[in-house]
Amino acid sequence: MILDAHHHLWDPSDRTYPWMDDSVAPIRRRFDTDDLRAAIAGTDVTATIAVQAVHDPAETAWLLTQPSPVVGVVGWVDLTAPDVVQQLAALVDLQQPGGPRLVGIRHLAHDEPDPDWLGRDDVVAGVRVLAAAGMPFDLLIRNREHAAAVSLVDAVPDGVFVLDHAGKPDIAHDDTDVQIAWRARMDDLAARPNVLCKVSGLVTEAGPDWQDRPVARYAREAVEAFGPDRSLFGSDWPVSTLQADYRTVLATATDALADLSHDEREAVFHRTAERVYLADPAPQT
Repeated sequence: MILDAHHHLWDPSDRTYPWMDDSVAPIRRRFDTDDLRAAIAGTDVTATIAVQAVHDPAETAWLLTQPSPVVGVVGWVDLTAPDVVQQLAALVDLQQPGGPRLVGIRHLAHDEPDPDWLGRDDVVAGVRVLAAAGMPFDLLIRNREHAAAVSLVDAVPDGVFVLDHAGKPDIAHDDTDVQIAWRARMDDLAARPNVLCKVSGLVTEAGPDWQDRPVARYAREAVEAFGPDRSLFGSDWPVSTLQADYRTVLATATDALADLSHDEREAVFHRTAERVYLADPAPQT
């Protein structure tokens, strides 16, 4: 079995997604669980985690209504607001028996004008609320936000952090300098035991000629840095369809990690995600 720990569902007719400009026109339409089931048909994917894509609690509420294969939602709350506890509780209360659980929170930090947004005192206070509730926080960062992300992780040592898309390496412009700088960032975060890494989004970061780029090398090095027990697979569907279909993205990841042992592959492709996102009961706040 495979647990896809990172994909999206959305309906731009229901709410505005500011990042959906003409460069992503092919995915600027509704994607729901019918589309998801069609995408994973014939694969070993049996469960998925849907991840927020806009700063809107209504989107999280909608994601929490989605049927199988969605089993968990990484949603959004305003971490800078004084009522973070109440916002979190309101989302938890929306969970339905047999439906997906709220399993994490994310903020599109790499879209914030301030590269130090994650290190702000009000953000740190909000993430401490998540940590107290047993709620992981997904880090969506590039190089620009790395220092602030490290500052946040160090300020909340009892929190659990999941690095999305292996820190979004610039695979499209891969060279020795890009590789060294990215690996240094990965090692920096991997040195903190409460940080995990999603092997996701790499085909997207590699661009239209991704097949000529070292996607597999980046995937292998991400797992090497964090270890299989702190690495988890995500498709980044449907963003990934800008470059390749679901089966191709999945095959690229499985081929890249084929040299891992059976137990190590089991960790990356489902056990780590189960432990981090699904092992504990839904938090009560």
